[in-house]
Amino acid sequence: MTALPEKEKLARLRLIRTDNVGPITFNRLLERFGSAQKALEALPDLAKRGGHAELKAFPQAKAEDEIATVAKVGARLIYKGEAEFPTLLNEIDDAAPVLTVLGRVELLNKPALGVVGARNASLTGRKIAEDFSGKTGQAGYVIASGLARGIDSAAHKASLATGTIAVVAGGVDVIYPPENDGLYRQIAETGAVVAECAVGSEPLARHFPRRNRIISGLSLGVLVVEAAAKSGSLITARMALEQNREVFAVPGSPLDPRAEGTNSLIRDGAHMATSANDILQVLKDLRMRGLREPVARHWSGEASLLPANDETPPQGLQGKILEILSPVPVSMDELIRAVEAPAGEVLTAILELELAGRIERQAGNRVNLI
Repeated sequence: MTALPEKEKLARLRLIRTDNVGPITFNRLLERFGSAQKALEALPDLAKRGGHAELKAFPQAKAEDEIATVAKVGARLIYKGEAEFPTLLNEIDDAAPVLTVLGRVELLNKPALGVVGARNASLTGRKIAEDFSGKTGQAGYVIASGLARGIDSAAHKASLATGTIAVVAGGVDVIYPPENDGLYRQIAETGAVVAECAVGSEPLARHFPRRNRIISGLSLGVLVVEAAAKSGSLITARMALEQNREVFAVPGSPLDPRAEGTNSLIRDGAHMATSANDILQVLKDLRMRGLREPVARHWSGEASLLPANDETPPQGLQGKILEILSPVPVSMDELIRAVEAPAGEVLTAILELELAGRIERQAGNRVNLI
């Protein structure tokens, strides 16, 4: 990897901060236009063809202000494509193109275990999280979690001395929950705080699933200690599976609702973790095989399918796509077969519709109506 020019870094920050541009679309735009600057220049016309006549790129002055604020709080911006960008995170299709990091950037490229679980964790659950995280940390692994109450906090506290990464749902300078102020400051000093959102951003509900995919994306595997049947921790476990990561779960009493999610994960094939050694053996085997097999690239080859920049999809194709889609995500292959159009034309139409704010992409090569 070569260092990105400062001009391209600024353009990439502007591109990912532009409305309707998510990580997957960001990648598609870079593949098509070769640079963020050229993609920025093409945005208005692409969005107009998708039905949004007023999409404007994120202002350069605001991007420059963000860069200055990041430096002021003592953090750094690292970009996908740079040597310091986490190698494992780079494997996933919807990796954040730009991360803000406060603290030890080098921890992001060390082998890591993600640890997640209930916010209203039991005393036993917290002790398990502390024990497993502490021993896994002592064995040479960084512990990644989300700085939430309960299991997350226990995992971070147990791994402060060996290396811990807190991935937050807001800006890297926004402490949430407030009672973790002291823990946040300890992690910022001895570990790393990581954010996808811009500095100063408040954590919103829609940010937490995005935060979770970074926790799993940074890690070789994810440990779930306690989780109710419909919890964010199970979303993290699902994301880990989609990213080809290992999933570990601590079994619990069938009478405890906080064990319902972890027990179901074990029934579905997750590694049962009754001690830190259960986790360490699996991680050791992974590293002996060269960390892991490469993650399958759902979008590999798409750049070659994109038509030339001056070509547009035939009239009526976008309407046909909108008619077929629903809020339930469908695979791109299924969509291409359904509309009976060349793949390159469908991909361009999807790009234009997303920039217009009418559809959104999901990980795993899926799209849906907004």
